Amino acid sequence: MAKEEKEQETPKAGKPAKGAAPKGGAAKEKGSKGKAPKGEAPVKEPAPPPRLFELYKKEIIPTLMKRFGYTNVMRVPRLVKICVNMGVGQATQDAKLLDAAAVELTSITGQKAVITRARKSISNFKLREGMPIGTRVTLRRANMYEFLDRLISIAIPRVRDFRGVPDTSFDGRGNYTLGLKEQIMFPEIDVDKVARISGMNATFVTTARTDEEGYELLKSFGMPFVKRQEIAAETAGPPAGQNA
Repeated sequence: MAKEEKEQETPKAGKPAKGAAPKGGAAKEKGSKGKAPKGEAPVKEPAPPPRLFELYKKEIIPTLMKRFGYTNVMRVPRLVKICVNMGVGQATQDAKLLDAAAVELTSITGQKAVITRARKSISNFKLREGMPIGTRVTLRRANMYEFLDRLISIAIPRVRDFRGVPDTSFDGRGNYTLGLKEQIMFPEIDVDKVARISGMNATFVTTARTDEEGYELLKSFGMPFVKRQEIAAETAGPPAGQNA
């Protein structure tokens, strides 16, 4: 009987008694207060919405509803995506030009550029099917509005002797394509490191049904379209009876 009582009183080595706190448990609890658990990244604050997106919701939607007489907010045209394409024809001779173009387009748009390949072979251009021939990026949501804001506010005003973008490049369904002659118009490109001046095309895809709706949408965002009246007045010259 005495041996059985001693065994009950003294627990076995290596196993804590029932109800006893584990070794170092209290110290761990004290040290863990106020600190994030290991292996978890700190919580990041959400980024603020793009400026043009807020402009679209607060000002552009009411303006277009009044302009075209829409009765439903969902009928108002909106910007869906922006496709930026850069063709590098000399990539068939020098593959390094294509790699440099992809890096430049990635830095301009803030999104990884994709290499495009030839769909068919053309013997006159020494082109074979499947050869890398260009690079492109498709922007949506926040990246789309950020790129449009930088294009209108920073890049286009840097063009020398700028007279406005043409308003005749609509496809008949509200989509607009803008040709950019030089990539150095963007401040993200270092002119000293550019080996070759190359242009690009930017296509703005909208939900507009007509070119007039697409024109008003892009104009509301701040797209600097050419002013036809001023050009007509300049080309007409001075009025009759006046010397130049």
